[in-house]
Amino acid sequence: MAEGFLTTHVLDTAAGTPAAGMTITLFTLDGGTRQQLAEMITNDDGRTDGPILPKQEFAAGSYELVFQVGAYLDSQQGQSKANRFLDVVPIRFQIDDETSHYHVPLLVSPFGYSTYRGS
Repeated sequence: MAEGFLTTHVLDTAAGTPAAGMTITLFTLDGGTRQQLAEMITNDDGRTDGPILPKQEFAAGSYELVFQVGAYLDSQQGQSKANRFLDVVPIRFQIDDETSHYHVPLLVSPFGYSTYRGS
């Protein structure tokens, strides 16, 4: 049985704070089919309250996390659509090891982002 799980974390690098209140949706990808598995909102620490893909649902395959960056930025005081470039940020990745913890963080500003496989 799989013992791995998937987590994520979002940091607002322009503000220097966790990105609280951002909606994140997780999809599984199978060929041309995209199926939603979960949707969560980041807490005050920029994390979801639990794994976005918990142990009991964890499986090898192709996935996509979709971060609603534009809506988050629009909700921040002093931000407007005119002051940003990004809207929706999708990150596609592969899970190969069903016994591992996969962590996919997002570092975001109004004009750019980066990600990596964290721990």
